[in-house]
Amino acid sequence: MLEQGTISIHTENIFPIIKKWLYSDHEIFLRELVSNAVDAIQKLRMVARSGEYGGDVDHPEITITLDRENKRLAIADTGLGMTAEEVKKYITQVAFSSAEEFVQKYKGNGDQEIIGHFGLGFYSAFMVASRVEIDTLSYKAGATPVHWTCDGSTEFTLEDGQRTSVGTTVTLTLQDDELGYLEPARIRELVRKYCDFLPVPIKLDGEQINKQIAPWKSSPSSLSKEEYLEFYRYLYPFQEDPLLWVHLNTDYPFVVNGILYFPKLRPDIDVTKGQIKLFCNQVFVSDNCEEIIPRFLLPLRGVIDSTDIPLNVSRSFLQNDRTVRKIADYIAKKVGDRLNELYREDPDAYVRSWKDLGTFVKFGSLNDEKFKKQVEDILIYRTTATLSTPAENDEWSTQGGIVVDGQAYTTLKQYLERNKARHANRVYYCTDEVNQATYVQLLKGQGIEVLFMDSFIDTHFVPWLEQTYSDVKFLRVDAELDETLIDKDQSSEIIDPGSNKTRSEQIKALFESVLKKPKLTIRTEALKSGNSGDAPPAMILLPETSRRMQEMMAMMQQQLNVQLPEEHTLVVNTTHPLIQNLLNLSQGTIIQTSGSSETAALVEKLCHYIYDLALMSQRGFDANGMQQFSERASQVLTQLTAMAMR
Repeated sequence: MLEQGTISIHTENIFPIIKKWLYSDHEIFLRELVSNAVDAIQKLRMVARSGEYGGDVDHPEITITLDRENKRLAIADTGLGMTAEEVKKYITQVAFSSAEEFVQKYKGNGDQEIIGHFGLGFYSAFMVASRVEIDTLSYKAGATPVHWTCDGSTEFTLEDGQRTSVGTTVTLTLQDDELGYLEPARIRELVRKYCDFLPVPIKLDGEQINKQIAPWKSSPSSLSKEEYLEFYRYLYPFQEDPLLWVHLNTDYPFVVNGILYFPKLRPDIDVTKGQIKLFCNQVFVSDNCEEIIPRFLLPLRGVIDSTDIPLNVSRSFLQNDRTVRKIADYIAKKVGDRLNELYREDPDAYVRSWKDLGTFVKFGSLNDEKFKKQVEDILIYRTTATLSTPAENDEWSTQGGIVVDGQAYTTLKQYLERNKARHANRVYYCTDEVNQATYVQLLKGQGIEVLFMDSFIDTHFVPWLEQTYSDVKFLRVDAELDETLIDKDQSSEIIDPGSNKTRSEQIKALFESVLKKPKLTIRTEALKSGNSGDAPPAMILLPETSRRMQEMMAMMQQQLNVQLPEEHTLVVNTTHPLIQNLLNLSQGTIIQTSGSSETAALVEKLCHYIYDLALMSQRGFDANGMQQFSERASQVLTQLTAMAMR
């Protein structure tokens, strides 16, 4: 039998489109041909189960053969094969409608992956081949082997073949610029990338080169912790082990399988880019699922496999597809369920992972109302509450708090309930444990509990909390002084009967006259000393509203360093010995020298120096500020040592 014919298409432009624009990456052809081979094997199994075929279906395999001398690559399967009529039906008719519209829509759009959507998977072979041949034998009784040949034009040849076993072999004669696909290492790389988890052995040179088993298709109860970790290490080699994972497994109202891992967040991880691999029927499709999963879960890693996610369509279509939105909601719910489960069953592990988990949970709360309701009771914060005895630890735990390694963690509701007698509906928080240490210690010394909100997301999260808890005021530790920190009796002391000025008024006048900063408010207070020692001689307060506005503007302009707001307050501690000595020195009551101008210069330097110290406790200096501080410190010390030697 010899038959010649013309491939049935609606435009002769189809092959140039296939060769140039079907995929931006030609390597996809291997995925398509191997996937077709798996489909053929699966179909033969179904035929055998129906009793229409009695041959062997228990030893399926796909074999890849490389022939460098003849520039040929062959993919053979043990599937159901095709008759001549089936070849003409499925191969020689490119089955899609509105071909002219298709040509206009996809011509030149190299990033539009259309295989699978228009039934063109087999024709991806022509992206790399100058000639494609099919040798096939149908499982049907009395079937005749078929040989089909096409050189990339619309002409083909169909004749009797030589194949003796049921199945199909597709042979590609590669173009000269595509000979890299004849390298075994390249084929192994592509099989690992696209076909590693297909449920049929794929062999090259007699060796199986795919893993075959897809862990996400197994039931969660059948996988051990080590198996989950091994799978993660396989997907993401040379990375730290994940914190925990979520196994997705549902077939109604849509089909979704997968395993999602919470990684440890490193500074080099881009939380705006997806890390999850998308599969369809165990065939790798894409390196991310940015349009399929909620935005706040983008940093997660792992695999999602679904036949209900429409492939090869625009991102805007995916984002608006109802099924895709339901799948996203399902994934978010499963993640929330897993976090609640960990919080209940292993609170210590939850706390130890919180530094990384907290980013996911907070970002999810900001962006997803349903997720927020799921996790609002497991949002935890590290706190300055000191628990030094087992009894205190036990009491803390009975109140719902968690203690790990002597460090206490609390929810916001617990914090508000615990402190309602001392400062109702006020939350003191710290965003930088190092630079704000002075403020934290001052509050802690007076028994005021401070929450640490020091992750990068908390700049957005604190305003969101204020909207959620509309009757609660959130104050960073450097925003204002709690009344319990001020000794009001000492503040009113009168020391100059002639002028009727208090010590505080004299100190304020001194700093105002020396610093001369119109945007700086000088405020004098008698600060109490707590259990941790003396309060500082001076400290900077930043109005909460103006500071947040500046932080927001800095973030919008992508500035890395937020400068001190122009309007800020210097609180001078009138009870500190340094301030008292400075006031006495300015009045000439301690150091009497012939050079009063020298004493005045020292007083001026000390005022600036105290202001510098307060700034240093608020934030680090830039290069210019550090230079000025070093110079002033050197001048003050030089002058003091000179005075001491007289």
